[in-house]
Amino acid sequence: MPQVVIYPKEAAALTGNSYEAGKRLLQRVRKHFGKSATSYVSIVEFCSYTGLPEPVVSAALLQAA
Repeated sequence: MPQVVIYPKEAAALTGNSYEAGKRLLQRVRKHFGKSATSYVSIVEFCSYTGLPEPVVSAALLQAA
């Protein structure tokens, strides 16, 4: 089953930032999409916000697993 959500550690690895920066990035994504602080962030939402291509992000997450 393909991964559909992204976690702070993965956001940090994808952007080359720290874990804390990954958490802040996901918080900004949630705020942008009007989600609550406890909601998951999908890979589609993450890619839409960051401008990263979804196939590249999905492939990177598969390699990291």
